[in-house]
Amino acid sequence: MAKLPEMTKHRGIPSGLPGTGFQFTIRRANPRGVTAIISRRRMADRTPTEKLADTAFLHALWHKFGDEPFERGNLDAGRISWLFGREIVAAEDPFDAQSYTAMLQIDERVGRANYPAAFEDVLVV
Repeated sequence: MAKLPEMTKHRGIPSGLPGTGFQFTIRRANPRGVTAIISRRRMADRTPTEKLADTAFLHALWHKFGDEPFERGNLDAGRISWLFGREIVAAEDPFDAQSYTAMLQIDERVGRANYPAAFEDVLVV
């Protein structure tokens, strides 16, 4: 088996939204290559559970990192992609969307406008 790339594991970030298949972190690096972060278009017909997953993920990130830049590490690329380019932005230029060491940052203004509950002290799920 090939040696897996190094990947920071963020302790304190939940693995996912309980009772759903929505994950927030991955267990190990992908041996076939790093999944790229993209900006996914959010449609109006998203379910309340999908919106709650975004809120809970942003809540976890905000309470771990605040407005400081953070490394992608073991954060799930799919979950980041739903917020990327809006609530989560690149914190470096050039930005490597296929790197576990890519630096990201929360855009607090956009995040508070779109997901105000994510910035509360407690989020009940």
